[in-house]
Amino acid sequence: MSAEEFREKTDVSRETLERLVAYAALLRRWNKAVNLVGPSTIRDLWARHMLDSAQLLPLAPPDAKDWFDLGSGAGFPGLVVAILALEAAPDLRVTLVESDRRKAAFLLEAARAAGVSVQVKAERLEDLPDACADVVSARALAPLKDLLLWSGRLLRPEGVALFPKGRQGREELDAASGVWPFAPEILPSRVDPESMILRFRTGGST
Repeated sequence: MSAEEFREKTDVSRETLERLVAYAALLRRWNKAVNLVGPSTIRDLWARHMLDSAQLLPLAPPDAKDWFDLGSGAGFPGLVVAILALEAAPDLRVTLVESDRRKAAFLLEAARAAGVSVQVKAERLEDLPDACADVVSARALAPLKDLLLWSGRLLRPEGVALFPKGRQGREELDAASGVWPFAPEILPSRVDPESMILRFRTGGST
């Protein structure tokens, strides 16, 4: 997928696409020195990472104010969400949580290159305050059971957790049975028909 094909699928503005292109260019340069994404996946950056991240923003509550992305790494999905939110949800504040200081430094540089304001926290998840987020996201960070334990502490009432999962998603759901009090929504991925997005709500699944 090219940048233009990404734009056709997401209907983002030309300005938003330019911000994403600047971010992608910096990512390709940094990835040679810092292992941000796998070399095999960076060749399919726009579908594998950009589109996979972009599909999360419409799944958040429209009145969400604070989005915490856990283990942001190269900025997926959090930095993509922040870039898209400049136009789609301008009141949304995005915090990227990344304990690896080299990756946190990259996130700061990438945010500057894209012209987007985010908060980068180079700290452990355990050090985050309780009930600080309306939305929590994480991608390829940890098993679902751990993600749910962290999210339960971080989310405010009526908050939402969004977790893209691959083909192992249903197995992780089985392993995490009983951790979350409400049934999740299992939503289709726009990138891979065998993948899914798990949406958990603190107020239930309806």
